[in-house]
Amino acid sequence: MADERGTSLGAMLLAFLSGAAVGAVSALLLSSQTSEESREQMRRYAKRTEENLRELAGKAGETLDKAVDKGREFVADNKTVLTEAFEAGRKAMRRERERLSAVKKE
Repeated sequence: MADERGTSLGAMLLAFLSGAAVGAVSALLLSSQTSEESREQMRRYAKRTEENLRELAGKAGETLDKAVDKGREFVADNKTVLTEAFEAGRKAMRRERERLSAVKKE
């Protein structure tokens, strides 16, 4: 599923997680903190990341629900038109068969 800019949710999630991983590794390598401070910082970071992922998953679910609802509305709105077009095609096919049968008999 893509947004207005054509970016899929999967690509956004991958970019987010990649940035998070690069940022975490950089922070650990470049920090002047003690190991206890680093662990505490990583716990807070992990908790924030989990909250962000849950929020993103919720939004993805809402987006999917909206898309399914729009699809159902489209089918419901166009069901009559599609049924009429199908029946018109059937009638045209029957007429053509009858015409060809009549031509064969002659």
